[in-house]
Amino acid sequence: MQANWFRITNETEVPSPSLLIFPERIEENLSRMIACVGDVDRLRPHVKTHKLPQVIALEIKHGISKFKVATIAEAEMTAQSGGSDILVAYPQVGPGPNRLTELVKKFPHVVFRAIADSDCGIDALSRAATAERVEIDVLLDLNLGMNRTGISPGKEAEKLYRHIVSAPGLSAGGLHAYDGHLHDADYARLTAAAEAAFVPVWNLRDGLIASGLSVPRIVASGTPTFSILAKRSDIELGAGTTVLWDEGQKTLSPDLDFLSAAILMTRVISRPTDDSLCLDIGHKSVASEMPHPRVKIFGLEDASFVLHSEEHLVVRTPKAAEFPVGSVLYAMPRHICPTVALHSDVCAVRGGRVVEIWPVVARTRRITI
Repeated sequence: MQANWFRITNETEVPSPSLLIFPERIEENLSRMIACVGDVDRLRPHVKTHKLPQVIALEIKHGISKFKVATIAEAEMTAQSGGSDILVAYPQVGPGPNRLTELVKKFPHVVFRAIADSDCGIDALSRAATAERVEIDVLLDLNLGMNRTGISPGKEAEKLYRHIVSAPGLSAGGLHAYDGHLHDADYARLTAAAEAAFVPVWNLRDGLIASGLSVPRIVASGTPTFSILAKRSDIELGAGTTVLWDEGQKTLSPDLDFLSAAILMTRVISRPTDDSLCLDIGHKSVASEMPHPRVKIFGLEDASFVLHSEEHLVVRTPKAAEFPVGSVLYAMPRHICPTVALHSDVCAVRGGRVVEIWPVVARTRRITI
């Protein structure tokens, strides 16, 4: 592979900081995802990673028709872009259920699915659906140990699933089991943890079916467990980072072989000391919820991080003299999903040049609904 594949030839035309997107590498990642699962119909990639209509188009080109989203805006953008089966994997509260029914009415050819983990959540979706005379498919959201949303698999979960079955305006669509707390660079340990975490899920599913209820699907898998759960034929996989990839997942999941398809272009804006550089990738251009290093800077892999503020990143390096003010550098974000959300648009690169500007359409909280 070319060492400097990320470098563009029209740097002088591109302002910094900019997020560069490489569609050909995205397509290669999609091909690898499909090869891993064996059946494209089992993929339900998460849109939150990219929020881009153009990436939805690439996914559809590769035969993907199912998608997972976190926001109503992401759901609307995905429907506008040709997605036909969209799971809104986030509890709908406040006006959320009504916004969801508006989506159902606006895109009657699209199947929208929701999640719920409480009686009140189920009732809210039911009221919204019956008021608008539509039907919403609802998956029971399970808590596998992340303790973020969901109900633990067991008797109470079975009762909630029965509530979905009986609620007017709703259909029971199966189970949603996100395992984002599972990550381990040791593949054997990760496999053992994933297998143990999902035993209660299989037991719940089997018990519901034995009692005469339908469990049409299980949507599972964060990115770290993607290749592990891909070995099962009875689940849909909702990983998203595999589409763009980032330095964090590359470190956490050495077993996964995907290409970096999103790179930050940055410039040196100052040299405050003999051994330091100030770059223009501050908090407002790269996700900063993680401890340092928040980016991997190509050519400065050994740099130490001194200061990170809204518009500035100061690094210390003995190579500082090699990079005068104005020098262009490239960096891979540690966490790509929130990094994309910081950019109003991204630069699409083909043939080593930025050729298009793509608005990050679903970055907003509201498109029309």
